[in-house]
Amino acid sequence: MKEKMEEKLTEGSVAARLVAFSLPFLMANFLQTLYGMADLFIAGQFNGADVITAVSVGSQIMHMITVIIAGLAMGTTVLTARAVGASKERDAGLCAGNSLLAFLIFSLFATAILFVFCPQIVALMHTPKEAVVETLSYLGICFLGIPFISLYNSVSAVFRGAGDSKRPLYFVAASCLVNIILDMVFMGPLALGARGAAIATVLSQAFSAFLASFVLFARGRRGACGRGMACVKILRGDFRIDAKVLKGLLQIGLPVSAQDGFIQVSFLVITIIANSRGLSVAAAVGIVEKIICFLFLVPSSMLSAISALAAQNMGASLHARARHTLYAGMVIASAFGALFALAFQFASVPFVSLFTHDAEVVQLGGQYLRSYVFDCFFAAFHFAFSGFFCAYGYSLLSFVHNTLSILLVRIPGAYLAAKYFPATLYPMGWAPALGSLLSSLICLGFYLFLKRNGKFGMQRHGGK
Repeated sequence: MKEKMEEKLTEGSVAARLVAFSLPFLMANFLQTLYGMADLFIAGQFNGADVITAVSVGSQIMHMITVIIAGLAMGTTVLTARAVGASKERDAGLCAGNSLLAFLIFSLFATAILFVFCPQIVALMHTPKEAVVETLSYLGICFLGIPFISLYNSVSAVFRGAGDSKRPLYFVAASCLVNIILDMVFMGPLALGARGAAIATVLSQAFSAFLASFVLFARGRRGACGRGMACVKILRGDFRIDAKVLKGLLQIGLPVSAQDGFIQVSFLVITIIANSRGLSVAAAVGIVEKIICFLFLVPSSMLSAISALAAQNMGASLHARARHTLYAGMVIASAFGALFALAFQFASVPFVSLFTHDAEVVQLGGQYLRSYVFDCFFAAFHFAFSGFFCAYGYSLLSFVHNTLSILLVRIPGAYLAAKYFPATLYPMGWAPALGSLLSSLICLGFYLFLKRNGKFGMQRHGGK
């Protein structure tokens, strides 16, 4: 039977498709968050403070690199989804081939540069001298895994663009399991310290990357994609740099990648501000940031889901359906944000106390979390807009609103709150929340302007 590209995400209930597609995203992000925490937890069971610090510092750097790579992969998801929505099988294959080749070249350059500047990176992080040697070992090995991180993210982006968000979840789950087992072996009986954690990480990344690649090419060759799933068949000729395709990938991916990297830098700046206020404040802020990372899995997953669904519908010229995807995503994510905001007005102190028994840290963390949690509500709107803008090729707008939010509200707000309210963290928690409110208002302005000028398609017969 002739292989056919089916447009699953362009049919059926928008809300139902969005929920079904975003749930695997949510679980995959959850597992990736646990991934780094598992390394740190197991390191603490078998090693001293030097190894724990090395894994902590190194994992922060690797998380930033992974976030940047995942941002770049957004271009692959969007262009693949557009081709699938338009039933252009060869365009999808060419996009996938270009993406895999471009990510390979990028990862090799990035690995070489980071490996050379590893000592400078460790020094820039103000790593305690007792942990410098272990940190250098950890990062030196982890940098070798960047090609595998790139391969996994580019292949997963192709799957998601084709309407399949479940298989990337299976790949990261398998990787997480392998990583935990190898951590136990390398840091336990073999006593390899930070090197063991790094080797386990790289091997598990390689496993997930090759597993994902095997499944992608096997599905494309057999045309066995499952009900309603589009098969992306990559031919040998697709592994070539096509200037037009590469430009499209970078136009969407680069702003998202730069935006995500900038956000990570802003978190580091706010952490430095918190550290200047003393050890208890630093500990409280660190705990709350981890809690917020988990809460933000919902809007973050919704952003990625909206990008894929809206892009497929845009490719099929179903612009009204694409806009409905945006609206449904906002409602779902903001409902969760409102629920979190309400719950943590009462549960902030008990929740922080799960992480520490220090009374002062618990009190300060509760103050910070009660205000910071409103960021989850306001962020639901600008995350949804960002996903929609990416689908239509306006990812630069996401970079603009996040940059303005960081420079105008988040960083100066945290600084002023620390200066004028030294006895409490409650005002400081409003800095990121108000920053997200500004981002959402800017996004609304962009959306109304572009819609008025017909950039998101006009209502036509047949719902197009």
